Amino acid sequence: MAWYAYCVTEKEAFPELLRHRKPIPLESVSGIQGNQIFLYPASDLAVIVSEHSPEEKFHQKAAVEHARVIAECFKVSTVLPFRFGTIFGDDEALRRSIRSNHRQFSSNIERLRGKTEMHLKVTLEDCGKDSDYRPCMEKNAVGKAYLANLRETAALQRERQTKARSVSVQMHRMFTPLDEEVTCRRMDTGKMLLDIAHLIDTRSVERYQNKYSSASIIMKDCQMQLSGPWPPYHFVHRLTRHSSAQA
Repeated sequence: MAWYAYCVTEKEAFPELLRHRKPIPLESVSGIQGNQIFLYPASDLAVIVSEHSPEEKFHQKAAVEHARVIAECFKVSTVLPFRFGTIFGDDEALRRSIRSNHRQFSSNIERLRGKTEMHLKVTLEDCGKDSDYRPCMEKNAVGKAYLANLRETAALQRERQTKARSVSVQMHRMFTPLDEEVTCRRMDTGKMLLDIAHLIDTRSVERYQNKYSSASIIMKDCQMQLSGPWPPYHFVHRLTRHSSAQA
């Protein structure tokens, strides 16, 4: 039987599992396509899984259902989310993966215990929105105009990076997270989007939300959106980017 995996968590968070050595149903939540969720014991860890058939195709809501299962487990325990679509071919493949990554999983759970992720989206005006130059699209173009265009493009890119870095530093000073993950991209609308994940103490969520309210007033040149608290998706995947289990 193949297993679809949602997350790794602490076995002790589910007392009903302490008396069992085989997977047992978790009745309080259903999985993708309404599938039964199981607690799969693995030493002092538990893997949240549901049975998977090779013929089973993921529908559009599957990613949402995947996240919902992780969020429900996050209410009672520290979780290490698996990436959407992680499947183990059989029991042996699942057990082997947990065994080979057990030390890493355990240390990550210890590091992330009592922590949560808050997600900020910060929209900025692009530095080059009023620029009168247009990028040269001809790959093999030559001449002064082409070289000037390259210089302009490089200068604009540096200006964008400087602006994004400045805003990111301001966000860090305002929110003082335990850890952060920041990405920046240019949107189709011509604006710049800063995607910021902050790792904070779960007990500090209300304080963080209050800081967000203050930051929204102070950062008048930015549009800000806040979501969370979430399981620590960005920080688990960064810690385990070399893990074969993708958790």
